[in-house]
Amino acid sequence: MATETVLATALSNGGGKGCCKSGPGYASPLAAMSGPREKLIYVTALYSGTGREQPDYLATVDVDPSSPTYSSVIHRLKMPYIGDELHHTGWNSCSSCHGDASADRRFLVLPGLISGRIYAIDTKTNPKAPSLYKVIEPKEIAEKTGLAFPHTSHCLASGDMLVSCLGDKEGNAKGNGFLLLDSDFNVKSRWDKPGHGPLFGYDFWYQPRFKTMISTSWGAPKAFSKGFDLQHVADGLYGSHLHIYKWPEGEMKQIIDLGNTGLLPLEIRFLHDPSKDTGYVGSALSSNMIRFFKNSDDTWSHEIVISVKPLKVENWILPEMPGLITDFLISLDDRFFYFVNWLHGDIRQYNIEDPKNPVLTGQIWVGGLLQKGSPVKAIGEDGKTYQFDVPKIKGKSLRAGPQMIQLSLDGKRLYATNSLFSAWDRQFYPELMDKGSHIIQIDVDTEKGGLTINPDFFVDFGDEPDGPALAHEMRYPGGDCTSDIWI
Repeated sequence: MATETVLATALSNGGGKGCCKSGPGYASPLAAMSGPREKLIYVTALYSGTGREQPDYLATVDVDPSSPTYSSVIHRLKMPYIGDELHHTGWNSCSSCHGDASADRRFLVLPGLISGRIYAIDTKTNPKAPSLYKVIEPKEIAEKTGLAFPHTSHCLASGDMLVSCLGDKEGNAKGNGFLLLDSDFNVKSRWDKPGHGPLFGYDFWYQPRFKTMISTSWGAPKAFSKGFDLQHVADGLYGSHLHIYKWPEGEMKQIIDLGNTGLLPLEIRFLHDPSKDTGYVGSALSSNMIRFFKNSDDTWSHEIVISVKPLKVENWILPEMPGLITDFLISLDDRFFYFVNWLHGDIRQYNIEDPKNPVLTGQIWVGGLLQKGSPVKAIGEDGKTYQFDVPKIKGKSLRAGPQMIQLSLDGKRLYATNSLFSAWDRQFYPELMDKGSHIIQIDVDTEKGGLTINPDFFVDFGDEPDGPALAHEMRYPGGDCTSDIWI
């Protein structure tokens, strides 16, 4: 296909290095660290699943400390339909197109996980007030590709966009795969070759210099969309696999079964340095951070580098509570990674200068089921119960647990939301339905390590005009460490 030809050409030319510098993004991850400080963040905000018959929207949040509207929502772009379940976002063009003077980071790709629609949002005409450019209807996607439940999107050096889809229109995992869109958001085809669809879908990341893309596994939409049921894991409706693809051809080369130590492997990131053949994946249910790496024979292997031990608890649905690692990211200099434990309530910082041996350098509790005042308590080895201190910000108690995170380009500020997925929010943190989400900001010590809450930043989605809303993924207008890939 055309995508393969263009990408192969880009690879043979050194990934566009040395070409025109007027393309989007930055020439390298280290160059990105010297980019301008963030002033805006785009955040997906939901009413889907809350019981409020309102459309989801894209919120523009002011994060400029010198602005009079700092730490507030300054614009809301409502979607034209109800029930989308906006979730993850990506760009039409990013640093993978840096050498292409004709490329333009203009459109935010905004899939509706449940509705199956994909919105193209114009963020360049007025960055503070994005507008709707185009809607790709689920019927067209299903008719042309058989795919539904779109999730993660990444831009390609060719100008196309790749979107992971988690199932077919009936909610079965079988038939999930990858949707290829052209530069004007027309449906082109499936990217994965016939018979090479993953067992389950979720996230993916590609590393062109090693001609590899790796995707992860959540579960069957008909299972996870109803809330989490542990029996569904035993019934085989959730995944524990990494899928290794030949890039850019879309041919599956290998499947890695992570087993019980890698249940629900969600977010995946290669190191940002495109010459590195290693990265990490966060296993949510098993609560392990897993490193994957390339072998000398061109196969891939994995090892557990961090295990978050489940805590013995009382007054909860199970006798033990996993941390539930639902998001993580890597700083652009590949020195630190950060991950969240959505149920336990902490955010952690690790030094990964030795990728095989991460070292804990910071940890902070910013919510969770075990904060003081909660009916749920952890039980220590001595049989005594305990809970964690969670500070208030601007007089407001922190709700739910840290979920999606985003890091500033210079690595000094970490932002966190607290909504995972509406059906799971309702199940584990029902107070979010009545009180809504929030965004907090954490100051990061990039010298010695360490995390400190910024007491002056708190965006309360409980105060939204149409009622409390759920806030999920965050994006900077100029790209960030979870959107941009270097070739």
